[in-house]
Amino acid sequence: MRVLFAGTPEIAVSSLKALLFSNHQLCGVLTNPDRPRGRGRAPSPSPVKQALLDSGKPIPLLQFDHLKGEAREAVAALKPDLLAVFAFGRIFGPKFLALFSQGGINVHPSLLPLHRGPSPIPSAILSGDEKSGITIQRLAREMDRGAVLSRLVRDLDGRETTASLSAWAAEEGAKLLVSTIDALERGEFTEEEQDEVFASYSEKIDADDSLIDWNLSAVQIDRMVRAFNPWPRTRTTLEGKELLILDSFPLSAEKSLSAPGTIAGVDRKRGILVQTGDGLLAVVRLQLKTKRPLDFASFYNGNRDIAGKRLGGKE
Repeated sequence: MRVLFAGTPEIAVSSLKALLFSNHQLCGVLTNPDRPRGRGRAPSPSPVKQALLDSGKPIPLLQFDHLKGEAREAVAALKPDLLAVFAFGRIFGPKFLALFSQGGINVHPSLLPLHRGPSPIPSAILSGDEKSGITIQRLAREMDRGAVLSRLVRDLDGRETTASLSAWAAEEGAKLLVSTIDALERGEFTEEEQDEVFASYSEKIDADDSLIDWNLSAVQIDRMVRAFNPWPRTRTTLEGKELLILDSFPLSAEKSLSAPGTIAGVDRKRGILVQTGDGLLAVVRLQLKTKRPLDFASFYNGNRDIAGKRLGGKE
């Protein structure tokens, strides 16, 4: 089967590589145009583009600001059978999808219809889901509402981060994508319509979402720490300076008599203990802005007077 792959960020790279070495013919790769990045704001290729260039494979690379006439002509010239998508970042219109005799399929890192939208992995962590997974669905006019072709389910232990869950979804999603295309080619597949009763939606993550409200429970704040790792990283303030909370653990059954946000003390085995709206949060790893990340013991060695101080955040 001739496959056009569309993807942009790092999570899509494993799927590109899997298709490169599959039994299917990767006839082209569609990714977003180079964007300014870094301090110099020089145009940089997407991770998917860079991976294709690094492979040395002579496969056509397509980059367009709009998926209109010029883009459709370029895709049509490749004569693709199937569009395979993982985190491309844009909606495909009916004229574009009509170019593919076998239609289009999408890899979505959640158990659809749960967590449709742009941020399914952080949303699963923030929601405290006991299970997550990967869904491959038909592309439809409405985002993430197409029929389900295949799923992979995994249990969550409550310590996953967006970084760790994304790495898992990248590798397992690549395998599931290739096996699903294999099944499509053989005609051995079923399509399951999504049940709208169970649908939920994730919102795009904004940097402001990571500011801690210490009135929340220790469990909720710990979920934030894990959901916003590696970006935008959960933050508060210590004496007016931005402080990033990089790793933590909730102690729901423990509390102090201090107001939420107060550093109740330091436990040499568990971390810097902060009172929340419900329970203590053990801060394990943290970073003052402009400083390097530190484990809690190293941070405490340089800040021996932190007990009793109150961390800032949302009021």
